[in-house]
This record gives sequence, structure tokens and C-alpha cells, in this order.
Amino acid sequence: MAKGGNTVAAVRKIVEPIAEQLGLEIWDIRFLKEGTTWYLRIFIDKDGGVSIDDCVEMTRAINKPLDEADPIEQAYCLEVSSPGIERELTRDEHFLKCIGQKIMVRTIRPIDGKRDFKGVLESYDNGTIGFRADDGSGLAFTKKEVSFVKLDDFPDEF
Repeated sequence: MAKGGNTVAAVRKIVEPIAEQLGLEIWDIRFLKEGTTWYLRIFIDKDGGVSIDDCVEMTRAINKPLDEADPIEQAYCLEVSSPGIERELTRDEHFLKCIGQKIMVRTIRPIDGKRDFKGVLESYDNGTIGFRADDGSGLAFTKKEVSFVKLDDFPDEF
């Protein structure tokens, strides 16, 4: 069990090598409580996109190793899925991988009366997000200043 440790890190250590063997990448792992139920959500990705068969194969491959290692004390529901469109960028490698792509940023506090920004991710360095807004202005946000950063797969909305 992951006593006093980070549950997500413990799960990542178990499932990442399995994902690699299956030709998949772990995009994100979240362990959270909704109502009375705990959920372990594992988001997988691969070039060309993830199919339902990939999700089923990953679920089957990680069930036994997770049960044997027992990194989670309480009962939980396991969900394996694609990060989907408009995927959220949370880890350093997400930002680095997505430089040059269109993104949506929501800040925690308004900047000049705005919280929602759209544009292109130009750089990422040590937690600072370099961003070229659609109006041409260059902006920089720290990860601590934003509620979320997502890929902008629907450029006319938001």
C-alpha cells in the first residue's frame, strides 16, 4: 500500500511499464472522490488515437498488477480512457509536446477583466507558459495562475 506516499505516483510506477509494452503512453492519472465513490482514472494515448480496444486491453493488463501491489487502501472504480479532445495539459511533458498547438487558458484571477484566453502555446519553461493570444499579444502565465490549459480542438468556441 502507498502509506503516506503519493497514490498517483505509486500507480504510475506500476502501470507505465505495462502501457509501454502495449505501445501506449500514460497521459494522466487521477485518483479522486466523487460522492461516496473513489475513482482511479488512467488516461492513455498513442499516435493515431486510442480505441476502445486499447482501453480494454490496458484495463485487463493492469488489473492483476494493481491488485497484487495494492497501492490504494480504499475500494475504488478503475476507469481507463483516452484523454479525449480538448485534453488538459497538466504535466511538463504535456506542455513541451504541444508547443505550437492552439490552446485555451483559463486563469484563476482576471487579467484586464478577462479569464479566458485562446492562442498558440509558444514555449514552456520551468512552469511558465509562453502564449501568443489570438489578438497577437504575447502573454506568459505560471501554472499556479491558471485553472486549466487545454488543447483547442474547437477554435470557434470558448
